[in-house]
Amino acid sequence: MKDVGFEYGYCKTILAGYPWFGDWGRDTMISLPGLTITTGRLQIARAILYTYAKYVDQGMLPNRFPDEGEIPEYNTVDATLWYFEAIRQYYELTEDLDVIENLFPVLTDIIHSHCRGTRYNIHLDPADGLLYAGEPGTQLTWMDAKIGDWVVTPRIGKPIEINALWYNALRIMGKFARQIGRPYQEYDALADRALARFERFWHPELGYCYDVIDGIYGDDATLRPNQIFAVSLPNSALPPEQQRAVVETCGQFLLTSFGLRSLAPNNFHYRGYYGGNPIQRDSAYHQGTVWAWLLGPFVIAHLRVFQNPNIARTFLDPMINHLSTAGIGSISEIFDGNAPMHPQGCIAQAWSVGEILRAWLAIERFR
Repeated sequence: MKDVGFEYGYCKTILAGYPWFGDWGRDTMISLPGLTITTGRLQIARAILYTYAKYVDQGMLPNRFPDEGEIPEYNTVDATLWYFEAIRQYYELTEDLDVIENLFPVLTDIIHSHCRGTRYNIHLDPADGLLYAGEPGTQLTWMDAKIGDWVVTPRIGKPIEINALWYNALRIMGKFARQIGRPYQEYDALADRALARFERFWHPELGYCYDVIDGIYGDDATLRPNQIFAVSLPNSALPPEQQRAVVETCGQFLLTSFGLRSLAPNNFHYRGYYGGNPIQRDSAYHQGTVWAWLLGPFVIAHLRVFQNPNIARTFLDPMINHLSTAGIGSISEIFDGNAPMHPQGCIAQAWSVGEILRAWLAIERFR
């Protein structure tokens, strides 16, 4: 965490990774629950939630704060939706209605902005109630590698995790509205509509979810880890049998000792090693490279489906040894997709640490 002097005064944020990443909205919202809520630093969590509320613009959280005095960048579709989940986890532990009362107008503006449309062609599709996002040349999801004008994994259309987050956010809004005595019917109706059409993501022949539907080239069945969020988020739009299939598929093809691969090894574009020049590294960044932070949602999804904390704990055990092999006492950003899976990237990554802590606590609470 760091304190930052912005135009609104003294604020708090989270540095995404050491030694070179600054504060990113997506990374902050994903890592906040693990770094602050599970560790009991609730005042810091609250301060960060308020900090980002001040910078919501056109219904979007900033993707990145550049150097001091420069305008924040908003090229993210998921940071804003992760904001709802971070607030939910804060409220679940604290029952702090003041935060809900104070942030509810901001959250309402976010929902309405997405319904009518905002930057980068992010909008609610009136045909099915799902979120569409993207335009050529702009990276909007966490798979955001870009080399010059080339977006390596553009994912234009309706990505699975974005719509899992959208559905989750709508259910959260319905609950918050009830808690503070506000109208909730609008959010329930939006959520019900998204739920009714979420079945479009299921690929019955392959037995797992499309990564993106309604893309530029149609529906994309590339096996990536993004579908795990459709199981790990508290409000899931998948029926139990599909939840199980997603966890089993990710476990079979993507799970490693240090996280989930960003692409299945049998894909032509798979890159098993992260190295070389900047173009080679960025080409592998989300094309097979293992991401440690994804182990958190996988563990929580596995717990949900199989209800076995002892098995879930085994997925975290390799991280104990890793704590003394790269950034001492911390968890690396990424690992090679192929054995021996050397740690790569930042030696201390906020969402890697935060999600492992959150998964560990979920296991302990389940016992």
